[in-house]
Amino acid sequence: MNPDRLVAGLDIGSAKTTAVIGEVVGDLPKHPSLKVLGVGQARTTGMRRGVVADIEETTRSIRKAIQDAERMAGGQVHDVYAGIAGEHVQAMTSKGIVAVSGDEIAKSDVNRANEVARAQAIPTERELLHAIPQEYTVDKNTGIRDPIGMAGTRLETEMYLVTIGSSPAVNLRKSVERAGYLVRELVLEPLASALAVLTEDEKELGVGLVELGAGTTDLAIFHEGKIRDLGTVAFGGNNVTSDIVHGLGVTAADAERLKERYGCAYEPLVNPNDVIQLPSTVAQGDRQIPRELLAHIIHQRMDEIFDLVQREIATAGYAGKLSAGVVLTGGAAAMQGAAELASDVFGTGVRVGVPLENLTGLSDSVEAPRFATVVGLAQYGANRIALGAGSSARRIKATSGLAGAVDRIKFWLQDFF
Repeated sequence: MNPDRLVAGLDIGSAKTTAVIGEVVGDLPKHPSLKVLGVGQARTTGMRRGVVADIEETTRSIRKAIQDAERMAGGQVHDVYAGIAGEHVQAMTSKGIVAVSGDEIAKSDVNRANEVARAQAIPTERELLHAIPQEYTVDKNTGIRDPIGMAGTRLETEMYLVTIGSSPAVNLRKSVERAGYLVRELVLEPLASALAVLTEDEKELGVGLVELGAGTTDLAIFHEGKIRDLGTVAFGGNNVTSDIVHGLGVTAADAERLKERYGCAYEPLVNPNDVIQLPSTVAQGDRQIPRELLAHIIHQRMDEIFDLVQREIATAGYAGKLSAGVVLTGGAAAMQGAAELASDVFGTGVRVGVPLENLTGLSDSVEAPRFATVVGLAQYGANRIALGAGSSARRIKATSGLAGAVDRIKFWLQDFF
């Protein structure tokens, strides 16, 4: 095991905190793959809708998850690639125009155009997370992927800028540091998941990645190979659980268990004769319900969530344009009937995304939709190390915002998303 090639992903969700430690292997720098060495999980109680609400609790779950992963991996990590998401995430498109210096467009021209596009005034309470070049225009020719080597006098770039609230970012970094680790880089969770579960063809044809978390549901739309839109719906698996609590008169812990064991998100799939024994107090007596009733409660709420996501897709102008359909990830995506219900609502093909590509080692231990984000974060880190960013950034203390900026200029994220 090469310590310089160890990479850790950390996904601090509203229900569970998950860490994955892997080693970067394979044909570097072009085709890095991740050898999964360790996985750790802990219950999270300090997060509300994707934002840190209690630093002590969040720190505790981070420490437990990473230490479990370290024990399994038989090695230690010092820094992590941490995911961030939530309603504070915003994105906008920005343009940068430069005059070409020589006869043909060189890498330096492209970098200058990217710099101009990136130099947007960001409000003080926000910070820039990702600057992703989408396409270039040379003179009047639009939609160019890679302009290097072309003849032209004027180069224009279109950049997708993702910003996050400063305080959620600061609190997330603080929680990780208190647990004894450094945040190497914050990465937007839907983008990390996309790395783990989407194919190049899907991104090219147009695909919606819907991440069903406990606190929120995140959407990322890809089209013609690039990220085009991001959205967050303020409902998730926790809302389904609380509906079961109210509908059946059970505790939250029991509702969660019922959901995992007998839950079905699509009513027509349930056998009408199935009966479930409910956990009950002495006062309630012995209680049984048809499984259809549980499915009905889940179906109603999931239908509402998918409906809100469908509206986001329509608002972004991509209704009917996602030729590769929709890919579901996140914990709730594993529930029976989730894909069938989603297919009904979105009117398109739906598959459940599981991280499988470019993985070796203990890959079977992350073969579930709830691991999409954390595996994607580790793969993002693996790509970073493969590109050589690993050695330069480690010397600059990873907590300073500067390190991120230095990295970002050197390696434009077109190599990733």
